[in-house]
Amino acid sequence: MGLGMQIVYVVLPASAAVEAQAGLQLLRLIRFSAMPPECRLVVESLSSSQQSPTYRARLELMSSERAPGCTHQCESDDLSAAVRAVFEAVERELASRAGRAASGDAWPRAAAGKR
Repeated sequence: MGLGMQIVYVVLPASAAVEAQAGLQLLRLIRFSAMPPECRLVVESLSSSQQSPTYRARLELMSSERAPGCTHQCESDDLSAAVRAVFEAVERELASRAGRAASGDAWPRAAAGKR
């Protein structure tokens, strides 16, 4: 089974530490799908000042099963914290979707009457 993740750096040099952390975080998401998700992690520096840097991490998951994708972003003054937070946000959303599907209610409550 191959895992695929594209990491895009915007106004930042590539970082082996970010790539290692992102790879470990991606493994946490595999349990939500029989098919590994295709994903893109975009990390960027939002400030031009080295004194008080701000970073954004955006994670985009694309499902090959025609299921809706998932996109989240988080900002922090610590790049590792932003990467960790964005994976945690996506994991929470996928867990929520899995819970709705397991209970037979894969649609949000507001749309339940329109199935």
